[in-house]
Amino acid sequence: MAVVAEIKRRSPSKGDLRTDLDPAGLAGRYETGGAACLSVLTDAEWFGGSPDDLRAARAAVRIPVLRKDFTVDARDVTDARIMGADCVLLIVAALDDAQLVDFHDLAIELDLAALVEVHDEAELERALGVDAAIIGVNQRDLVTFEVDRDRAGRVAAAIPDHVVRVAESGISNRTDAVALAEAGYHALLVGEMLVNSSDPAAAVSELVGR
Repeated sequence: MAVVAEIKRRSPSKGDLRTDLDPAGLAGRYETGGAACLSVLTDAEWFGGSPDDLRAARAAVRIPVLRKDFTVDARDVTDARIMGADCVLLIVAALDDAQLVDFHDLAIELDLAALVEVHDEAELERALGVDAAIIGVNQRDLVTFEVDRDRAGRVAAAIPDHVVRVAESGISNRTDAVALAEAGYHALLVGEMLVNSSDPAAAVSELVGR
Protein backbone atom coordinates (compact mmCIF):
# COMPACT_ATOMS: atom_id res chain seq x y z
CA MET A 1 0.00 0.00 0.00
CA ALA A 2 1.40 3.37 -1.04
CA VAL A 3 1.03 6.32 1.32
CA VAL A 4 0.51 9.92 0.22
CA ALA A 5 1.63 11.79 3.34
CA GLU A 6 0.13 15.21 3.90
CA ILE A 7 1.67 18.43 5.16
CA LYS A 8 -0.93 20.78 6.60
CA ARG A 9 -1.09 23.21 9.48
CA ARG A 10 -4.82 23.14 10.19
CA SER A 11 -8.11 21.81 8.83
CA PRO A 12 -11.71 23.08 8.76
CA SER A 13 -12.90 20.04 10.71
CA LYS A 14 -10.21 19.92 13.44
CA GLY A 15 -8.85 23.48 13.59
CA ASP A 16 -5.14 24.03 14.28
CA LEU A 17 -2.98 20.92 13.96
CA ARG A 18 0.64 22.10 13.83
CA THR A 19 0.75 25.73 12.79
CA ASP A 20 4.51 25.89 13.41
CA LEU A 21 5.47 22.78 11.45
CA ASP A 22 8.64 22.70 9.36
CA PRO A 23 7.58 21.57 5.85
CA ALA A 24 11.05 20.48 4.80
CA GLY A 25 11.74 18.56 8.00
CA LEU A 26 8.36 16.84 7.98
CA ALA A 27 8.71 15.97 4.29
CA GLY A 28 12.06 14.33 5.00
CA ARG A 29 10.64 12.24 7.83
CA TYR A 30 7.76 11.12 5.63
CA GLU A 31 10.18 10.05 2.90
CA THR A 32 12.32 8.19 5.45
CA GLY A 33 9.24 6.33 6.64
CA GLY A 34 8.45 5.12 3.13
CA ALA A 35 5.90 7.62 1.79
CA ALA A 36 5.40 7.30 -1.96
CA CYS A 37 4.26 10.89 -2.41
CA LEU A 38 3.64 14.12 -0.50
CA SER A 39 0.45 16.15 -0.40
CA VAL A 40 1.07 19.77 0.53
CA LEU A 41 -1.72 22.21 1.37
CA THR A 42 -1.20 25.60 -0.23
CA ASP A 43 -4.58 27.10 0.70
CA ALA A 44 -4.12 29.84 3.32
CA GLU A 45 -7.68 30.61 4.43
CA TRP A 46 -8.84 27.12 5.44
CA PHE A 47 -5.63 25.18 5.91
CA GLY A 48 -2.96 27.73 6.80
CA GLY A 49 -0.79 26.62 3.91
CA SER A 50 1.20 28.52 1.30
CA PRO A 51 3.18 28.00 -1.90
CA ASP A 52 6.31 28.38 0.23
CA ASP A 53 5.33 25.22 2.14
CA LEU A 54 5.21 23.30 -1.12
CA ARG A 55 8.49 24.72 -2.39
CA ALA A 56 10.26 23.85 0.86
CA ALA A 57 8.89 20.30 0.89
CA ARG A 58 9.69 19.81 -2.81
CA ALA A 59 13.30 20.84 -2.28
CA ALA A 60 13.74 18.42 0.62
CA VAL A 61 12.68 15.13 -1.02
CA ARG A 62 12.91 13.08 -4.21
CA ILE A 63 9.37 11.69 -4.13
CA PRO A 64 6.51 13.36 -6.09
CA VAL A 65 4.49 16.20 -4.60
CA LEU A 66 0.77 16.89 -4.95
CA ARG A 67 -0.40 20.48 -4.67
CA LYS A 68 -3.55 20.10 -2.58
CA ASP A 69 -5.73 23.16 -3.01
CA PHE A 70 -9.06 24.23 -4.45
CA THR A 71 -8.41 24.26 -8.21
CA VAL A 72 -11.09 26.56 -9.64
CA ASP A 73 -9.21 28.38 -12.41
CA ALA A 74 -6.78 27.40 -15.15
CA ARG A 75 -4.20 29.59 -13.45
CA ASP A 76 -4.36 27.31 -10.41
CA VAL A 77 -3.14 24.45 -12.61
CA THR A 78 -0.29 26.47 -14.10
CA ASP A 79 0.64 27.79 -10.65
CA ALA A 80 1.01 24.20 -9.43
CA ARG A 81 3.61 23.57 -12.12
CA ILE A 82 5.40 26.85 -11.36
CA MET A 83 5.59 25.92 -7.65
CA GLY A 84 7.28 22.65 -8.57
CA ALA A 85 4.36 20.27 -7.97
CA ASP A 86 4.13 16.97 -9.84
CA CYS A 87 0.38 16.56 -9.39
CA VAL A 88 -2.70 18.77 -9.06
CA LEU A 89 -6.00 18.12 -7.26
CA LEU A 90 -9.27 18.38 -9.19
CA ILE A 91 -12.35 18.11 -6.96
CA VAL A 92 -15.28 17.04 -9.11
CA ALA A 93 -17.81 18.62 -6.71
CA ALA A 94 -16.18 22.03 -7.18
CA LEU A 95 -16.11 22.01 -11.00
CA ASP A 96 -18.61 21.94 -13.83
CA ASP A 97 -18.11 19.52 -16.70
CA ALA A 98 -16.34 22.03 -18.95
CA GLN A 99 -13.91 23.05 -16.20
CA LEU A 100 -13.17 19.44 -15.33
CA VAL A 101 -12.30 18.65 -18.95
CA ASP A 102 -10.29 21.84 -19.47
CA PHE A 103 -8.27 21.60 -16.24
CA HIS A 104 -7.59 17.90 -16.71
CA ASP A 105 -6.39 18.46 -20.28
CA LEU A 106 -4.24 21.39 -19.16
CA ALA A 107 -2.62 19.30 -16.43
CA ILE A 108 -1.68 16.64 -18.96
CA GLU A 109 -0.33 19.31 -21.32
CA LEU A 110 1.87 20.63 -18.50
CA ASP A 111 3.08 17.11 -17.64
CA LEU A 112 1.22 17.15 -14.32
CA ALA A 113 -0.60 14.15 -12.93
CA ALA A 114 -4.17 14.87 -11.82
CA LEU A 115 -5.76 13.38 -8.72
CA VAL A 116 -9.48 13.60 -9.50
CA GLU A 117 -11.44 13.53 -6.23
CA VAL A 118 -14.97 12.13 -5.96
CA HIS A 119 -17.45 11.49 -3.17
CA ASP A 120 -20.05 9.26 -4.77
CA GLU A 121 -20.94 7.24 -7.85
CA ALA A 122 -22.38 10.21 -9.77
CA GLU A 123 -19.12 12.14 -9.36
CA LEU A 124 -17.19 9.01 -10.30
CA GLU A 125 -19.02 8.88 -13.64
CA ARG A 126 -17.93 12.45 -14.33
CA ALA A 127 -14.32 11.62 -13.43
CA LEU A 128 -14.34 8.62 -15.74
CA GLY A 129 -15.76 10.88 -18.44
CA VAL A 130 -12.43 12.74 -18.62
CA ASP A 131 -10.44 9.48 -18.59
CA ALA A 132 -8.98 10.20 -15.16
CA ALA A 133 -6.03 7.90 -14.50
CA ILE A 134 -5.95 8.56 -10.74
CA ILE A 135 -9.19 8.81 -8.75
CA GLY A 136 -9.39 9.68 -5.08
CA VAL A 137 -12.44 8.78 -3.01
CA ASN A 138 -12.86 11.19 -0.13
CA GLN A 139 -14.65 9.59 2.80
CA ARG A 140 -15.29 13.00 4.39
CA ASP A 141 -18.40 14.97 3.46
CA LEU A 142 -17.39 18.43 2.27
CA VAL A 143 -20.38 20.09 3.95
CA THR A 144 -20.77 18.27 7.28
CA PHE A 145 -17.12 17.07 7.58
CA GLU A 146 -18.48 13.70 8.75
CA VAL A 147 -16.55 10.58 7.69
CA ASP A 148 -18.48 7.76 5.98
CA ARG A 149 -16.23 4.70 6.16
CA ASP A 150 -18.55 2.65 3.93
CA ARG A 151 -18.19 5.13 1.07
CA ALA A 152 -14.72 4.05 0.02
CA GLY A 153 -15.67 0.40 -0.40
CA ARG A 154 -18.91 1.20 -2.18
CA VAL A 155 -17.37 3.57 -4.72
CA ALA A 156 -14.25 1.45 -5.26
CA ALA A 157 -16.41 -1.35 -6.60
CA ALA A 158 -17.41 0.88 -9.52
CA ILE A 159 -13.89 2.06 -10.44
CA PRO A 160 -12.37 0.25 -13.46
CA ASP A 161 -9.31 -1.91 -12.86
CA HIS A 162 -6.97 0.28 -14.93
CA VAL A 163 -7.53 3.33 -12.72
CA VAL A 164 -5.26 4.05 -9.73
CA ARG A 165 -7.49 4.26 -6.62
CA VAL A 166 -6.64 6.54 -3.71
CA ALA A 167 -8.60 6.50 -0.44
CA GLU A 168 -8.76 9.85 1.35
CA SER A 169 -9.70 10.99 4.87
CA GLY A 170 -10.61 9.11 8.04
CA ILE A 171 -7.54 6.84 7.97
CA SER A 172 -5.93 6.47 11.36
CA ASN A 173 -4.12 3.12 11.64
CA ARG A 174 -2.87 -0.05 9.97
CA THR A 175 -6.27 -1.71 10.35
CA ASP A 176 -7.82 1.02 8.20
CA ALA A 177 -5.04 0.60 5.64
CA VAL A 178 -5.55 -3.16 5.39
CA ALA A 179 -9.33 -2.75 5.00
CA LEU A 180 -8.87 -0.23 2.20
CA ALA A 181 -6.30 -2.43 0.46
CA GLU A 182 -8.78 -5.29 0.57
CA ALA A 183 -11.39 -2.96 -0.94
CA GLY A 184 -9.10 -2.44 -3.92
CA TYR A 185 -7.22 0.76 -3.14
CA HIS A 186 -3.64 1.26 -4.26
CA ALA A 187 -2.82 4.27 -2.07
CA LEU A 188 -3.92 6.17 1.02
CA LEU A 189 -3.86 9.95 1.43
CA VAL A 190 -3.31 10.55 5.14
CA GLY A 191 -3.10 13.91 6.87
CA GLU A 192 -4.15 14.53 10.46
CA MET A 193 -2.90 11.24 11.88
CA LEU A 194 0.58 11.77 10.44
CA VAL A 195 0.83 15.49 11.18
CA ASN A 196 -0.12 14.88 14.81
CA SER A 197 2.24 11.93 15.26
CA SER A 198 5.25 12.27 17.56
CA ASP A 199 7.18 10.08 15.10
CA PRO A 200 5.92 10.71 11.54
CA ALA A 201 8.45 8.35 9.95
CA ALA A 202 7.34 5.44 12.14
CA ALA A 203 3.68 6.30 11.55
CA VAL A 204 4.17 6.13 7.77
CA SER A 205 6.09 2.87 8.10
CA GLU A 206 3.22 1.33 10.06
CA LEU A 207 0.70 2.30 7.39
CA VAL A 208 2.95 1.02 4.62
CA GLY A 209 3.30 -2.27 6.47
CA ARG A 210 7.06 -2.30 7.04
